[in-house]
Amino acid sequence: MDGDNEVKVWPDLKSLPHFDPELSVGDVPAEVGALREAIDGADGVVICTPEYIFSIPSGLKNVLEWCVATTIFTNKPVGIITAAAQGEKGHEELQLIMQKLMARLSDETSLLIQGIKGKIDTNGEFIDEKTQEVFERFVDSFRRLVLDSGR
Repeated sequence: MDGDNEVKVWPDLKSLPHFDPELSVGDVPAEVGALREAIDGADGVVICTPEYIFSIPSGLKNVLEWCVATTIFTNKPVGIITAAAQGEKGHEELQLIMQKLMARLSDETSLLIQGIKGKIDTNGEFIDEKTQEVFERFVDSFRRLVLDSGR
């Protein structure tokens, strides 16, 4: 985003311990507590992921499992981007999980980019004009979702 928007990227999902339901409430591991605080304090969350074997990556699944026992995603504006060769199954799975977590998302804030390797360059810049346009609409829709939520 730009201007008055601040974007934070969570640096390392691998630093989180494997999900343990017995540790998911109360005195959670410090890394989990920090992640939960970051999500809770954010005006909105964008999740961008590849698809692995028709699913979301295990690190992302682990993050979301640590959030199940909380309400940090309840009514939280969320945008999801799945960028993969195909991506339909992983994208569908992520939408379902975020709905279960009661996140606030819409068709306009849910973007599937198929054939991603042919649409970006080695610097991560779009080389496909249509994909660039679709992404810009996604960003605008996500901004509106955050603004409409009053955050």
